[in-house]
Amino acid sequence: MIAPRILRLNDADNVIIAVDKLAAGAELPEGVMAGRTIPKGHKVASRPIPKGEAIRKFGQVIGFAGIDIPAGEWVHEHNVVLHDFERDYAFATEAKPDTGLLPGEMPATFEGFRRADGRVGTRNYIGILSSVNCSATVADFIADAVTRSGILADYPNIDGVVAFTHGTGCGMASKGEEFDILARTQWGYASHPNFASILVVGLGCEVFQIPRMMKEYGIVEGPHFQTLTIQESGGTRKSIEAGVSKIKEMLTDANAVGRTTVPASELTLALQCGGSDGYSGLTANPALGAAVDLLVRHGGTAILSETPEIFGAEHLLTRRAESEEVGRKIVDLIDWWTEYAARTGGELNNNPSPGNKAGGLTTILEKSLGAVAKGGTSTLRGVYRYAEKIDRKGFVYMDTPGYDPVAATGQVAGGANMLCFTTGRGSAYGCKPTPSVKLATNSDLFARMEEDMDINCGDIIDGVSIEEKGREIFQLVLDIASGRRSKSEMLGYGRNEFVPWQIGAVM
Repeated sequence: MIAPRILRLNDADNVIIAVDKLAAGAELPEGVMAGRTIPKGHKVASRPIPKGEAIRKFGQVIGFAGIDIPAGEWVHEHNVVLHDFERDYAFATEAKPDTGLLPGEMPATFEGFRRADGRVGTRNYIGILSSVNCSATVADFIADAVTRSGILADYPNIDGVVAFTHGTGCGMASKGEEFDILARTQWGYASHPNFASILVVGLGCEVFQIPRMMKEYGIVEGPHFQTLTIQESGGTRKSIEAGVSKIKEMLTDANAVGRTTVPASELTLALQCGGSDGYSGLTANPALGAAVDLLVRHGGTAILSETPEIFGAEHLLTRRAESEEVGRKIVDLIDWWTEYAARTGGELNNNPSPGNKAGGLTTILEKSLGAVAKGGTSTLRGVYRYAEKIDRKGFVYMDTPGYDPVAATGQVAGGANMLCFTTGRGSAYGCKPTPSVKLATNSDLFARMEEDMDINCGDIIDGVSIEEKGREIFQLVLDIASGRRSKSEMLGYGRNEFVPWQIGAVM
């Protein structure tokens, strides 16, 4: 009989991880026996943990014993509590120069679309943005009409015509944080390098006025940017006809752009995790972190986000910040989210979902420690607001909610032209215009949802190294950036995942 596998992640830990399901009475190291059946991916006390003592995993605090926990006992939400504790932010003490390429190492490249302004896209879409939910249906109808016509078959360099609609744009204040977020998001998509051209469709009387956005961002209409409003066009049918006509005028120029060899430094990679489990911090997240370090070494950019899901692990980022000023921006974000959650009657520890907990994650601290691993070890070069344009190379941070579609929308608006998404429970997610690469944290998930998952990171548990898996992820990112379709692209995901962050009152 094969003994079930367990893992001790750090000498300071007082829990071990059940890699396989443990039966009651199973023998564990140091003479400890499992006190009950322990699900795989969950935690077991490796020694007695008195009430009030910190529970440590990865060598870090993930919670506190709510009762006396005997050795061999299952450690989970029934006996773990969370309260605030002192974090040593040690600003910039672990910052280090980014090394660049190793001696003899060749610069990595991919095949991308070089735009007139020098930026590089990984896809070549024509996008239709709705300024307000009131114009969303017409935007969808225009995209559907072009696609159904079959005309795109004559333009093989165009990846598609896609509408990006949302639920806001009116019933909101005409100035302030919520308006600014929507403006940054819309402009970020309108200027994204994965679009050859953009059509913006409005109703005409909404708060989010198209002419105002154009004036504020210095946009003028031309071959690559067009607008229309339903009220000025004469209603629904005439607006659809006008929109289709405008898209047809864009096709020739959009198709004239071909792929060319460009350096990997032109990649901006969004980092996401969803449906996390007890394996996330052991396999896919650190492997993605290794790929991030490779990308940074080759001059590229990676964006870590989801501020509610770094809570309790923010000190690991402040230490890597290039300066105290950059590090303090992370702390300021945590303070804002703590106040925001309290103001709305919530708490940040509400974040682990039922699926996260079933997969072995007990507290937000534990989830956050795994989530931060996606960012690798490179120095933190900048901290950005939601949907703000990323203007620095290297590893950076963007403030977003933890909700994946909202978080990814902000990252794409900031300029991400590739995205990697780790999942342990099986998130069904895809993104347009930015391809999403899905990384399974465990082999069972990969076998069960192979149509959705691009890479299995579960074999790390079986002996594949983090570094080897990181190289595999990096190469697949280059391949998909060059035109190979991701699993979510083959399934057709991405049209409904455009979800700008709404933080204010709907009036």
